[in-house]
Amino acid sequence: MPKFSRNYLSAVIAACLLASSGGVYAAPPPPPSPSSTSSSPNATPTVPYASDDPNYPLWNPDSNIVPQPMRGTFGANILGPQNIPLELQNPSLLAPPTTDHGDVPNAHWSFTLSHNRLQTGGWVREQTVTDMPIAKEMAGVNMRLEAGAIRELHWHKTAEWAYVLNGSTQITTVTPEGQNYIGTVHPGDLWYFPAGQPHSLQATADSPEGSEFLLIFDDGTASSEDTFLLTDWLAHVPKEVLAKNFQTKQSAFNKIPDRELYIFPGTPPADDAQPPVSPQGISSLPFTYEFSKIKPANYSGGTLKIADSTTFKASKSIAVAEVTVEPGAMRELHWHPIQDEWAYFIEGYARMTLFAADSNARTFDYQAGDIAYVPAPYGHYIENVGNTTLRFLEIFKTEKYQDVSLSQWLALTPPELVKEHLQVSDETVGKFQKQKQLVVGPQ
Repeated sequence: MPKFSRNYLSAVIAACLLASSGGVYAAPPPPPSPSSTSSSPNATPTVPYASDDPNYPLWNPDSNIVPQPMRGTFGANILGPQNIPLELQNPSLLAPPTTDHGDVPNAHWSFTLSHNRLQTGGWVREQTVTDMPIAKEMAGVNMRLEAGAIRELHWHKTAEWAYVLNGSTQITTVTPEGQNYIGTVHPGDLWYFPAGQPHSLQATADSPEGSEFLLIFDDGTASSEDTFLLTDWLAHVPKEVLAKNFQTKQSAFNKIPDRELYIFPGTPPADDAQPPVSPQGISSLPFTYEFSKIKPANYSGGTLKIADSTTFKASKSIAVAEVTVEPGAMRELHWHPIQDEWAYFIEGYARMTLFAADSNARTFDYQAGDIAYVPAPYGHYIENVGNTTLRFLEIFKTEKYQDVSLSQWLALTPPELVKEHLQVSDETVGKFQKQKQLVVGPQ
């Protein structure tokens, strides 16, 4: 009886196991000739080849169908009740790609599912680790202020970073050194306040509808409810103590609120508003950044631009990449070495697969208003599966933006070593790029 290599026998056993469980596989090549004495590496894979089965999304939110959990010969139709609108939004949950495997925690949340706090002058809704347990490093808040409305003077135990979605907002702050600062931020611009630094937010009248913005806190447990508010504090200090502190009459505080204001109407600030003159001066470190005016880098499939502490000096704990992806293109396969990613989708439809090591992979679908979370150093991509431009933010708890490109890694690794792993040709290896592609176009 001829002697076959251990690799060949392993491949045959694995193929038989797959066949017995209904799996699809490519049969291993014929065994080597018994007379062969070649000492060259055996080309037979130690496991079956990966399946060529297509794994495209089977529908999208605009499809006029009743979706079913079926892909090829797998699955069966639903006999019970269905939430069709939700199932149309999540094809990769109901009929996942066959490449999904194992267990990856939920990495999808929508602000639509968050409780909304309604105030006179605006509203606020949030996502914390309570909503998405995987999101341990950062939490998000979506806030809306009518023109002139004020998010009252306050501070947090975490840093606050913001991206303006619509309208304009005037921010004020005072540093621990007594320097003050006023700035106005417009759509696509940023602001940042370190932990514990007092500040306020007020929608301008630049837009008659006021403003809306995204807030990020650098702690997954942080909540907009856990805020140190001016009115809340003073309502819980005896008035005689207030009089002594400010060296005035107790009657001066007869009309202070007996509870927090949080968000309340106000007169829109003047366009040329200036801070009071401080003996310590105005902060030399801007707490706003005109990110909207930064020209993005162009790639074959879209654009990308970055703001971190190297450009937005004040932002010591949050970095961001704003990405656009054209239809059929994708944010390349990559990972972030030590930083979790909190992503927010502004427009378009996206699909993302998280690879969590040990054969664990799971695919999620996203649309405008959705949040994704990718723990470090999970491998992932973000693909535009719609027919319009996809735009989203990648946000990180870090001073400096970092990522590792799969294509660049392989292109800068000895090619023979890569071919041994992937059983690919020289031509294929030659297509791996030594420069990060970041956003790659459709084929």
